[in-house]
Amino acid sequence: MVKNYALEELPAIAKEVIKSSKNKVLLFYGEMGVGKTTLIKEIVKQLGSLDTVSSPTFSLVNEYHTISGEKIYHFDFYRINNENEALDIGVEEYFYSGCWCLAEWPNKVENLLPLKSVTITITSNSDQLRTLELRNNG
Repeated sequence: MVKNYALEELPAIAKEVIKSSKNKVLLFYGEMGVGKTTLIKEIVKQLGSLDTVSSPTFSLVNEYHTISGEKIYHFDFYRINNENEALDIGVEEYFYSGCWCLAEWPNKVENLLPLKSVTITITSNSDQLRTLELRNNG
């Protein structure tokens, strides 16, 4: 799936990402400031969480809860120095928990990523639009 979208279309894009994802591990790729966290905030909201979503840049992972009691994990691996740091927080247990896992900067833990995942690449266009490319893996 490839979609161009503007900021006001974010709720519809988030719903489409959820619907199109064949796995619950979503890997977000894109340059700094392209809108990964903004899209993740909307996905968490569309999944039914009322929690305040912020990037877990220093804690590596934030946990959110939906109104039905499901857990959503949000990772930001930007500041990670090596994959052992991710192993120390039990990243594999999160990835295989069956819960939604939304990971920013997954390239920093490439060897730990599950084969069954969804790759989401966001790029910025010159016309204030973003392009989202979604690919189901495994």
